[in-house]
Amino acid sequence: MNDKAFQDYYPDELSYCYGCGRLNEQGLQLKSYWDGDETVATYTPRPYHIAIPGYVYGGLIASLIDCHGTGTASAAAYRAAGRDMGTEPALRYVTASLNVQYLRPTPLGVELEVRGRVKELGQRKVIVEAEVRAEGELCARGEVVAVRMPEWMKPRP
Repeated sequence: MNDKAFQDYYPDELSYCYGCGRLNEQGLQLKSYWDGDETVATYTPRPYHIAIPGYVYGGLIASLIDCHGTGTASAAAYRAAGRDMGTEPALRYVTASLNVQYLRPTPLGVELEVRGRVKELGQRKVIVEAEVRAEGELCARGEVVAVRMPEWMKPRP
């Protein structure tokens, strides 16, 4: 794996996302990487990411799938264009749709692995399928429809 995560290539002004922004000190700071034709990220939930004692809050799982999906979309678009990540113009994606299926309770206190696969890659839209596993057990799966961030969508003060 590359030492630098997809999210590390985002321009500073686009690096404040609660889920994956490297400049958001209060956020999750999720890091995604290529692993062959799949993408992978790991995250260990904190004790306050609780739903009921011993289990992870479902919103956290959705956030992991969401941010891993948009990161995967960005990396896949760069790869398809034959470009290095971080080159201009930035290929940044935002969520158009997020669908999550919770398959079993996700235990708190263990590392979660998020894996993504590109299902469809278009000019402006990328569909990513993702799975979340804890201790090798499939806990959730999701689909992210990511669209290229519109030119007019600039950071607001």
